[in-house]
Amino acid sequence: MHLDEDKITLLVEKVVERLVSPNASRTSPTSAPPTNTSRPQSYRMRVQSSDAGIFATVEEAIAAAKKAQSDLRECSLKTRDAMIEAMRQISREYIQDLATMAVEETGLGRVDHKLVKNKLVIEKTPGTEILRPQAYSGDNGLMLTERAPYGVIAAITPCTNATETILCNAIGMIAGGNTVVFNVHPSAKRVSAFYIGLLNEAMRAAGAPENCITACAEPTIASANTVMKHPDTRLVVVTGGPAVVQAAMNSGKRAIGAGPGNPPVVVDETADLKRAAESIINGAGLDCNIVCIAEKEIIAVADIADLLKREMKRLGAIEVTGRDIRKLEQLILTSDGGVNRHFIGKRPAHILREIGISCDEDTVIAFCEVADEQHPFVQHELLMPVIPMLRVTNVDDAIAMAKRVEHGFRHTACMHSHNIASLHKMARVMDCSIFVKNAPSSAGLGFGGEGYTSFTIASPTGEGLTTAVHFTRERRCTLKEYFRIV
Repeated sequence: MHLDEDKITLLVEKVVERLVSPNASRTSPTSAPPTNTSRPQSYRMRVQSSDAGIFATVEEAIAAAKKAQSDLRECSLKTRDAMIEAMRQISREYIQDLATMAVEETGLGRVDHKLVKNKLVIEKTPGTEILRPQAYSGDNGLMLTERAPYGVIAAITPCTNATETILCNAIGMIAGGNTVVFNVHPSAKRVSAFYIGLLNEAMRAAGAPENCITACAEPTIASANTVMKHPDTRLVVVTGGPAVVQAAMNSGKRAIGAGPGNPPVVVDETADLKRAAESIINGAGLDCNIVCIAEKEIIAVADIADLLKREMKRLGAIEVTGRDIRKLEQLILTSDGGVNRHFIGKRPAHILREIGISCDEDTVIAFCEVADEQHPFVQHELLMPVIPMLRVTNVDDAIAMAKRVEHGFRHTACMHSHNIASLHKMARVMDCSIFVKNAPSSAGLGFGGEGYTSFTIASPTGEGLTTAVHFTRERRCTLKEYFRIV
């Protein structure tokens, strides 16, 4: 169901009125007063707002979500559709604020690119329409399978795609008839609380129960463990690094784990090099490379490596060479060989300025050629727009190297080639949740490519791009005799 335009307008007016008017606010007495009247009600004011789904303790958040799920089970599919449309619409209205708040609070990425990511989630995350019942009929009657909710879902979300993951998960989980308790990343807690409040208010105006989405005001590792192991949460959905995915898989619950990636992109001698260069810049440069599917290393066949570099530089990428590569290593790697978190999600101009290189503030990526696949830039998921490049003798060596440096995450890989056999071989060898051919990695999320989107890509547990289907369980009803009409 889609709300007509008049209903949507009325809904948004009601929500905005509730958020902007101090007299209409129902925040707790301990909440801080708004500090910026040019925006909707400050997210700082809403952090303690229990009626918006934000609670002081995990126990309160789970109890509220449990009550909401009981009420949601009594709601019609029509109401669920209205709730999802309300979430989409309020997200459209506040998309600029959400992008700005996320960058201000986390220090990661770019506002203009977060607008793109949020819009993608708003428009291309599937709702109830993906939950298609199946029926089988024969001599023994009729069998019907339908998708049913788990109940209360525990969801852990990252700071890299904070609002995108909340909306993507919320749409799919609500579509399946669940409610959700989020344990958000602490460095994105304010924008996340603000957004959860918005979504709850919008859904309530569309006929939803209170607190379909909840969270703890002060998320921690301890609160994440409590949410995952609590007897009232039935499914655990984690979007994050290896440690939190492993914790989810050890929770004793069914777990969906969206872990790390280190996506390689292979370019062979048959590729359209202009298109390949443009795709790599756009894919690897998306939100300063903090998106898990973004190209993290370039593996080029030697015959075209220099031509590819020339095209990339012509299109605005900046190459770091010679002694500056060593300076860059000293800057963005720690003494123990790890990644300097201070530079994660920062623009190339910010990073390169530290080693005496100036470039345009809008430069999307920097790249440097390294000789060895064991180089830390290749081995680590840097999560910054500094992309290593390796040259190899032939396409078979390139595919083999791509397999090694992806570390078996089976997350995402890309290839630029016009050789069908090579494309086929790499797709089979990589065995990833997402494999993109002759396009930016973002096409695999439906941005410039076909299909729905998801920001919870579960490679460790095998679901791939998660939707409402993965947040529901199958139920079968068998009806004996009389129900077959043929």
